Amino acid sequence: MIAPDYQPLRWSAPDHLPRTLRILLENALRHGTASDGLVNWVPGATGEIEVYPSRVFLHDTNGVPVLADLAAMRDAMVELGGDPARVDALVPAELVVDHSVIADVFGRPDALERNVELEYRRNGERYRFLRWGQQAFERLKVVPPGAGIMHQVNLEKLARVVEVRDGQAFPDLCLGTDSHTTMVNGLGVLGWGIGGIEAEAAMLGQSISMVIPKVVGVRLVGALQAGSTATDLVLTITERLRAHGVVGKLVEFHGPALAELPVPDRATIANMSPEFGSTVAWFPIDEQTLEYLRFTGRDHVDLVENYAKEQGLWHDTTQLLYDEELTIDLGDVVASIAGPNRPNQRIPLSEVASGKSSVEGLSDDSVVIAAITSCTNTSNPSVMVAAGLVAKKAVELGLETKPWVKTTLSPGSRVVMDYYAAAGLTPYLEKLGFHLAGFGCMTCIGASGGLADGVAEKVRSENLSVAAVLSGNRNFESRIQPDVRQNYLASPPLVVAYALAGRLGIDLTSEPIADGVYLKDLWPTQAEIDAVIQSALRPEMFTSAYADVFAGDARWKNLDVEPSETYRWEDESTYLRRPPWLETKAPGDLRNARALVRLGDSVTTDHLSPAGAIPPDSVAGRYLRELGVKELNTYASRRGNHLVMMRGAFANLRLRNALAKGREGGFTTKDGELLSVYDAAEAYRADNTPVVVVAGKDYGTGSSRDWAAKGPALLGVRAVLAQSFERIHRSNLVGMGILPLEFQPGEGDDLTGEHPIDITLGDDGFATVESGGRSYRLRIRLDTPRESEYYRHGGVLPYVLQRLKAGEL
Repeated sequence: MIAPDYQPLRWSAPDHLPRTLRILLENALRHGTASDGLVNWVPGATGEIEVYPSRVFLHDTNGVPVLADLAAMRDAMVELGGDPARVDALVPAELVVDHSVIADVFGRPDALERNVELEYRRNGERYRFLRWGQQAFERLKVVPPGAGIMHQVNLEKLARVVEVRDGQAFPDLCLGTDSHTTMVNGLGVLGWGIGGIEAEAAMLGQSISMVIPKVVGVRLVGALQAGSTATDLVLTITERLRAHGVVGKLVEFHGPALAELPVPDRATIANMSPEFGSTVAWFPIDEQTLEYLRFTGRDHVDLVENYAKEQGLWHDTTQLLYDEELTIDLGDVVASIAGPNRPNQRIPLSEVASGKSSVEGLSDDSVVIAAITSCTNTSNPSVMVAAGLVAKKAVELGLETKPWVKTTLSPGSRVVMDYYAAAGLTPYLEKLGFHLAGFGCMTCIGASGGLADGVAEKVRSENLSVAAVLSGNRNFESRIQPDVRQNYLASPPLVVAYALAGRLGIDLTSEPIADGVYLKDLWPTQAEIDAVIQSALRPEMFTSAYADVFAGDARWKNLDVEPSETYRWEDESTYLRRPPWLETKAPGDLRNARALVRLGDSVTTDHLSPAGAIPPDSVAGRYLRELGVKELNTYASRRGNHLVMMRGAFANLRLRNALAKGREGGFTTKDGELLSVYDAAEAYRADNTPVVVVAGKDYGTGSSRDWAAKGPALLGVRAVLAQSFERIHRSNLVGMGILPLEFQPGEGDDLTGEHPIDITLGDDGFATVESGGRSYRLRIRLDTPRESEYYRHGGVLPYVLQRLKAGEL
């Protein structure tokens, strides 16, 4: 228990102020940056704010390039005659290694051990680098592989809710290099995803500059009906809020339904905030919050309660004002899945089979991956126990998983396996092939490995459109597995059901799964689920799982790392190279620029920089093979090597570029010749021709992937002309010195990219673009003075380095 010897900051805020803005106001007042627009907020208020996180949250695939950039800045300080130790984390940072393990081995008892062995063999160099960083940077802590997925570890262990530092209490404001950092919003922590570039600046003491966001109040009423799960609820909310339009806004939940909505359900909803586009999806602190904190072993629950009540962060009946409001009735939620390639494409379970084949055997619409995966749902005991009970009933009735289905279980926390064992459910899941494959993101981020024996070959030879069903949060094209065209999000118990059915062409609400057995025969009642949770899930499971979370296993401890202030780069490394970001690029007008690619709507960061396996015949794959590399690994694992990653920019196998003569993938044309995007960019560079990207609406949806901006920057992209931008990616573009330009509403469709493009920047916040005899007026999306400074310096890192050099930091 933390003694109450702290001083909360005393301040006054309007009674009507949304609670999310209260946290931002407290942050601004404490750092002396409060603006009139925030202090005197009313709906529709405008202005700028600067946010100083209480901590920065990283994972390994984004954390490696973050540390590589910081290491390069240390080298630059030495070259400038300065002290490299001045480049250090000024804000506490935590990094969880969870994105690298691949589900290569599955459906067998030794799957976990074998996948971990492969993980260390592939990633030993990267892991040694992370251990070096942990020793070199004073405020960086690393959670080694095997502890779980970062967001679930954050929820169950790391999140403070209320921070105490230097005798002062204040809200835990967590910014992370993964868009699903919002998951901790379910616990009352204000946090959201930022790019790795912004994270580096924040670690170096820079604020995150943003305009005052609009706040959407979402009132939850009613209760879930029997048979509906938290997964069904979040898919419904995703559909509703994406249609409403919440991009860049703060979503703040309230209403009578919260009293019975437990934190795991809230966290499931908050996790998918990026899928409906909001900056956060925040739940206020209440008795459910305190109960969860006690159950998971936190020792400052009284402090959280007292602080929240004193500072106006406690959920009560106070009438708050919002910029926008809507109501969602939980009673309207029905069993659903979402797909085939967007999380907001919700389909009621009864309509999934419409028009689909009912052929038994591997064919179109066969389910070839069934994965219980992702922190989104494996953090929720209710749906995980439901999956175990479905498996138990299926085994007892003699059902088996179809042989073409790859089944994996990769929970986000070790606690899951503890309560599965205590409940006696593990053998039933294993009987259906759901053996533990690893504690990490795995299938959810596309680290799904190969398909079952012979399946990939038949899919390719017959050009089949097969499906994956996973309990994750994203299902973008080519994200989950290169041979799988359709991807559906579903609750864990439905994942088990589809593994048994082996196909999408079945109405699970009315057709038998097999041998006269229907889904209703397998589906547990809420009373059955609650009974298992009450008997099997115990508080000591959390304290035991996280007792020594930063220590790591013997493999981690035995990594050979030599302490040093600067990193010793290896010239032959194919994983880690000193990055070239510190050269200042001159901003300004562009003449005779060419469109490197012309893209459509809803282009994701996966399209711009894929994370999955590197195909041997891709530009990056050929480059590595020419260096003698046999284990190509994934793009995500090689984010510390810009020479690989720049070759992977725009390399998604499902990228559709209007300049590529109808060919999918990383291709474009230059002077009528079809080339890889990388080769075309190099040819334009040789001609001293500037290049830009032209795109439609919602450019850069999905992951907070800094390489989706870094890769294009290395290819010479100077500007992106789009009809609208997703929040995190626009910020990443600015951070890399790429100018985001936004068309006026209704304009831009006729800019084909086939003609030279002239861009003239005005002093009024707009740019004039001329191409093919047409003229357009685009808004310059440098939204704050700080962003203008970043752009003027060529990006965040040159800006910070210049300030360090001048002694301003």
